[in-house]
Amino acid sequence: MKVAIVIGASSGIGQSTAIQLAKRGTDVILTYSGNEAGARDTVAAVEKEGGTAVALRLDIGRSETFPEFREQVGAALRDTWQRDTFDYLVNNAGFGGMAMFTDTTEELFDKFMRVLLKGPYFLTQTLLPLLVDGGAVVNVSSNSALPTGLVDAGFSAYATMKGGLNVLTRYLAKEFAPRGIRVNAVSPGPTRTRLSDSSGVAAFEAYPEVIPALAAKTALGRIGEPDDIAMVIATLLGEDGRWITAQNIEVSGGYDL
Repeated sequence: MKVAIVIGASSGIGQSTAIQLAKRGTDVILTYSGNEAGARDTVAAVEKEGGTAVALRLDIGRSETFPEFREQVGAALRDTWQRDTFDYLVNNAGFGGMAMFTDTTEELFDKFMRVLLKGPYFLTQTLLPLLVDGGAVVNVSSNSALPTGLVDAGFSAYATMKGGLNVLTRYLAKEFAPRGIRVNAVSPGPTRTRLSDSSGVAAFEAYPEVIPALAAKTALGRIGEPDDIAMVIATLLGEDGRWITAQNIEVSGGYDL
């Protein structure tokens, strides 16, 4: 039985990824920050697919808690699966929001950095001793950080961190290759999730009027759904992705094509 750790799986892309992995026979350790009810929903959905899931709380912006989290992961692996390693890691947790360059405070910049770049960097480092040889990592980035992506005013800090995550993906793929560990990224376009800004406001719930305009900019005529991204993540992690590493796959339905 394969076991994946999915960071930020109480809703949206992370939740869908946990479910898609369960459909493919992979059990899940999932994390949540404030949405414990959503985490319970994910556990129930994984179990409905015949899988096993354990939910652990984690604040990806607090790297000082990572050693304790690794101990919790180790205990969950031993108690639930009678093993001391896991197979896949999905770095998905994050938050959205915008601020014009001239209005971006150091506090907001630092929060983006802690959650979107420093967190995945040092969490992966912390968990790496538990990741099996031949395993796989997927980092969830954003098409806003791609050279071909739409440059929209107000996302300079957010996209800068996602750009750093893209670079990190390639370097980890190089350094982990001797152990047969593949590292890739996916870059979603506009996707219907509960992704919130720094104040906790979920963008598409607060501003549903933007959805038609985003769909009009998308070649396939709609915004993305979490499953659209999750299916690609599950493919990259599994046997079908065995010869793919150091890649960043845009999953946007042709946004701004």
